[in-house]
Amino acid sequence: MTTTEQGPVISPAERKGALVGVLLALFMAALDQTIVSTATPMIIKDLAFPTNWITWLTTSYLVTSTALLPIWGKLSDLYGRRPMLMWGLGIFVVASVLCGLSQTPLQLVIFRAMQGAGSAAIFANAFAVVGDLFEPRDRPKYQGLFGAMFGLSSVIGPWIGGLLTDYISWHWVFLVNVPVGGVAMWFIYKRMPLLRHTTGQQIDFYGAALLLLSVVPLLIALSLAPVSYAWNSLEILSMFALSFLATFVFIRHELKHDGAILDLDLFKDRAFSLTALASFSLGAVFLGSIVFIPLYMVNVLGVSATSSGATLTPLTLGLVFGNVVSGQLVSRIGSYKPVLIPSLVVLMLSYLWLALTLDADQTQLNVIIKLVVLGMALGPTIPLYTQMMINTAPRKKMGVASSSATFVRQMGSSMGLAFLGTVFSAHLAMGFATQIEPQIPAQFKVALTSDMSAEEAQSHTKSQAASFDFDQLRRSIQEQVTEPTAQAQAMAKVDTLQRSFRVLWADATRQIFWFGFFIIVIGLLFTVFIPEVPMGPAQKKPAKEKVA
Repeated sequence: MTTTEQGPVISPAERKGALVGVLLALFMAALDQTIVSTATPMIIKDLAFPTNWITWLTTSYLVTSTALLPIWGKLSDLYGRRPMLMWGLGIFVVASVLCGLSQTPLQLVIFRAMQGAGSAAIFANAFAVVGDLFEPRDRPKYQGLFGAMFGLSSVIGPWIGGLLTDYISWHWVFLVNVPVGGVAMWFIYKRMPLLRHTTGQQIDFYGAALLLLSVVPLLIALSLAPVSYAWNSLEILSMFALSFLATFVFIRHELKHDGAILDLDLFKDRAFSLTALASFSLGAVFLGSIVFIPLYMVNVLGVSATSSGATLTPLTLGLVFGNVVSGQLVSRIGSYKPVLIPSLVVLMLSYLWLALTLDADQTQLNVIIKLVVLGMALGPTIPLYTQMMINTAPRKKMGVASSSATFVRQMGSSMGLAFLGTVFSAHLAMGFATQIEPQIPAQFKVALTSDMSAEEAQSHTKSQAASFDFDQLRRSIQEQVTEPTAQAQAMAKVDTLQRSFRVLWADATRQIFWFGFFIIVIGLLFTVFIPEVPMGPAQKKPAKEKVA
């Protein structure tokens, strides 16, 4: 690629190679999110995840991915998209291997966090590459293509995840990332131009450290309260205080620093800031269905991991359709809001539909129909908000704007999932402790945890509400109760308890969609007041700017 005073001259071969490489990288990162969702019930059972640890399978990934997004975006502006993507893919592939080899919940959570660190580089750079290669009016078409790739991985992911979990092992849902990541790295290394904007700035390490201190304690506190620690406990209040103090210092530092990690000047633009608020709100509900629907399908409807993955396929097909069609419509209409606002109205109604009807007696077909509508409505929100924020930024800040857009959305996803996970686990744990656990005879609970005292076993049973094994309880009854009539009565009681458990799980899942409904209303209000974002020809770049 050569450089002129007007900007980069990229050959068609370089443009195609860059697109293929980034699409594959995005495919891998998105595949990891969806392929793990269908394996989650088996992971919870196999590794005996405590109830309040369930969301950490996703939250640990999101914490590091979110916190590091602006840092990767700034690094890519300074040193080039290609090397940052290579580093991110390398970290992601290594972490995937370690996840596949994990033997304890703590190990898996730590290595998922490592995966998130690698994925941050991928997401921070993927949309910025589109900004580098194409003019503003053409970008929605390619954003739709990126959304389609994300959707394709979402369609394939649950299916592959279910097959691997049912017929081999859940460990392979992580190991499958290795060949995909290897191919993506080859394309990026061989085909992608450097795409570096040389501004002469240095990375702001102090600002990066302050950003991590702002984000990480906040997300951890939201994930731990109130199940592990009370809201007014010293642990939670200390983390909130640390996050608040670090945020205050970070904002003051960034306003005075020329090479800011998170360029706060971008938020002075009304369109950028309102779009960021809307994207944050929609990000807060995005993962709700993807994380909790597979758990509902397995634990309430009793389907296999493969069938659970098949249920998510219609949602992701709808997601693909919404991504692609919305990008084409925006390019033709020349405006974002006529596409976004109707989509949000339908999304709001679909969440309300699920909140009212998702009970223990649903059929798989009924759930599929609802998820198709939800997916089509959710699809446009992924690329369009991001592109609106990128289009308001000058080209030399494209990486920072892209990473800021993704950072805002994933902060919403992280905080939203932590909040929704807290609502879910608190409802489930409280219901289990009051409705299910008291009806399990003590001798059977001790048999389930033979190396513990009766008191320890009782406490353990409550903390493991989400992964409680009714089949193991039945085996314990068969071993301890030999008289046929008494055994039959005990088994009938277990069946009744398991039915109550499924009703309880469905109730907890509905809470997710009730809260999601109100969050979408807030996002819709922000979207209504966003000024129109220009989609005309790209602004000419300053002559002094150089692009390698």
